[in-house]
Amino acid sequence: MPSGCPDFLETLRLSRRSLLRVGAAGLAGLTLPDVLRASDRGEPRRAPARNVIFLHQFGGPSHIDTFDLKPDAPQGIRGEFSPIPSAVPGVPVSEHLPRFAAVLDKVAQVRSVHHRMKNHNSATYYSLTGHAPPLDDIRLRDTLELFPAYGSVVAKLRPSDDPAIPSFVSYPHVLRDGSVTPGQHASFLGKPYDPFFIGQDPNDPGFRLPELNLPDTMPLGRLDDRRGLLELIDRQTELLEYDATARGIDDFYGRALSMLASPRVKRAFDLGEEPDALRDSYGRTTYGQGCLLARRLVEAGVRFVTVYFSRSIGGQGSQGWDTHQDNFNDLKNRLLPITDQTVPTLIQDLDARGLLDETLIVWMGEFGRGPKIGDRDGKGRNHWPSCYTVLFAGGGTTGGAVYGSSDRIGAYPDTDPAPLERVAATIFHALGLDPETEVRDRLNRPLSIAAGRPITELFS
Repeated sequence: MPSGCPDFLETLRLSRRSLLRVGAAGLAGLTLPDVLRASDRGEPRRAPARNVIFLHQFGGPSHIDTFDLKPDAPQGIRGEFSPIPSAVPGVPVSEHLPRFAAVLDKVAQVRSVHHRMKNHNSATYYSLTGHAPPLDDIRLRDTLELFPAYGSVVAKLRPSDDPAIPSFVSYPHVLRDGSVTPGQHASFLGKPYDPFFIGQDPNDPGFRLPELNLPDTMPLGRLDDRRGLLELIDRQTELLEYDATARGIDDFYGRALSMLASPRVKRAFDLGEEPDALRDSYGRTTYGQGCLLARRLVEAGVRFVTVYFSRSIGGQGSQGWDTHQDNFNDLKNRLLPITDQTVPTLIQDLDARGLLDETLIVWMGEFGRGPKIGDRDGKGRNHWPSCYTVLFAGGGTTGGAVYGSSDRIGAYPDTDPAPLERVAATIFHALGLDPETEVRDRLNRPLSIAAGRPITELFS
């Protein structure tokens, strides 16, 4: 190597594993520049996670009343719930999460996540994309200048192996606080990377996907008629409004036709194939059956599944976890029982099927709740983005790990502050995608898929 050249390994930033891959690629007829160009295209490195189940808790769960209790804090802050031991010594949880306590050794916590957005639309956009919005305002609207959802990025850079299997599926709610919350779609990546959205309740006995079932009056020959197929899907779909022209007719037609013809896709959405006992274990709720469906989808090859817990599940919370009023009763009687039944079952089910190591579960809201009790009715907690907890399970993360901590009242990070951008980077890192991988916006500007560093301390 010529004198004065930068160190070769440092310049290329290649790990030993990367060098081994380069060597193998060379034997296969690829040169080192070929491999580096593949890296520039965002092709994934080898990583444990193949899939992500993203459980978004719209409204903002109270970290102080769930996983980061402060029993020694002053009255008016510590809340009504007592901590109980968990499977991780010295790491208690709320008394209303006993099943979660039993599986906490499979869960990694980040207790120091923070940002500055206090409104639902802006904070939720931030949590769904990992990029800060241009303003913190309830009037934030979806535009093609905003960033795409995590699942859309994954659909572009790491699509499903089978073209008939959608890469990104989301359901069963459209998040909104006045206007529809941005960050639920592909934005400037283009319509082909939008989620396959299901607007039906998986807990409904008649749950099915109409667009995957041909009516008796539709002869198979009509599938050769592109216009007829698009009209069929237009009539039957209960998805978000799809604009076939904007999406690109060829992409839309090709994906629809592939799914219509795929028994694998139809089976994935047939919850009736599951034993009643397992369905009962998940919980006969929208959220419970939605998480069971998520397991079936990743089993079928879907890369990214987003399950929204939102307002139409019912209860006193005005928007899912938005407990401005009657915080403790709503948590105790509605939110925590559903969560404690469903999420531990999902973790155990994936583990029993050998899918947990390759499936990253992310459980988070757009922010936490404020330390001070007394919002609105004297019993609520207000929005609190300054410090809250995000959970990871599977996908190569270390069960039982706790990264970062909050201060004595749960108000601000005390150790290892984790900006929300690091959560996004961690999701991509688990999938083997370099957070610095670039995509192009409508003006052809290169933009990194994540603006932070992954929390590598969570991984074995």
